[in-house]
Amino acid sequence: MKIRDKHIVVTGGASGIGRALCQAFAHEGARSIVVADIDEAGARAVAAEIGGHASRCDVGLEENIHDLVVASEARSGPIDLFCSNAGIAAGFQSDFGNAAAVANDVWHRAWSVNVMAHVYAARHLLPRMRTRGSGYFLKTISAAGLLSQIGSAVYATTKHAAVGFAENLALSHFDDGIRVSILCPQGVDTPQLRGLPRGPQSSDGVMSAFDVAAEAVRGIEAERFMILPHAEVHGYLKNKTDDIDRWIRGMARLQRQFRATD
Repeated sequence: MKIRDKHIVVTGGASGIGRALCQAFAHEGARSIVVADIDEAGARAVAAEIGGHASRCDVGLEENIHDLVVASEARSGPIDLFCSNAGIAAGFQSDFGNAAAVANDVWHRAWSVNVMAHVYAARHLLPRMRTRGSGYFLKTISAAGLLSQIGSAVYATTKHAAVGFAENLALSHFDDGIRVSILCPQGVDTPQLRGLPRGPQSSDGVMSAFDVAAEAVRGIEAERFMILPHAEVHGYLKNKTDDIDRWIRGMARLQRQFRATD
């Protein structure tokens, strides 16, 4: 799918990868870009920068996603590309004492933002896209959704679930003319990464959000399901599927390295 002349919505668009996506889409000639974020002031700043529209949206609340879809289509016509980019890095713990110890409210909030937000977007857009016979979902997930995340069972689990939903969405609605891509980088220079404990997510280098967005544009234009800005992830995923027991032992050794220097 070409970006030019498309109507695009980006959640989490006020900063980080979301902001870079908005800038990249504007550069490619998108007709209309909606910058949605719980940070309304940040969304307005990005919208002003690219000539788009701002919308306050808490993606963990279904009514907010519904209202975003309805208002965006009422203003600028059918949404061609919906980017479920908003996410939270929850449940990171430095002591590695108990993978299941994180409080329930942290699990619930991560599940609502990292998983259910994708479900809500599809729930309210699919009937419209199926009627039109076209539509595209880009889901910013993380390499953690394909591999795992040392130090956060919450993040690893919710990102895996997001990948699972994206796969099912893609196969269920392929014949409806709807396409899906998952964007799965490792370390990206964003406020979210800077707030995390040191971990292996940055071991292969920290990419700029601009470079990740550029790779996303290329992946969308090629209609690739899996977009991997860090090329190394493909090899890690192959190692995991070839021999998962060996892979788990290797990840355990890697965790020991970070625990030793924590």
